[in-house]
Amino acid sequence: MKESAKYVKIVEWSEEDQCFVGSCPGLIYGGCHGDDEKQVFEELCSIVEEAIEIYKRDKKPLPPATSGKDYANKMLSVA
Repeated sequence: MKESAKYVKIVEWSEEDQCFVGSCPGLIYGGCHGDDEKQVFEELCSIVEEAIEIYKRDKKPLPPATSGKDYANKMLSVA
């Protein structure tokens, strides 16, 4: 398993921006955007990999993992 799998990656449609926006809360601020949902996800995965490499290169501890917390089901109870 890649270390990047420990972080939740979100791609969602933004009405305001009229495009898909990708983010990885807890690991990076900002993210990426584009017209193709799959391409945005692929770009986001690359950005997450790069962020992890930068943390390691700078000898900084990685933020706590965000996966495995069952966010999808928690969001259902809020909606």
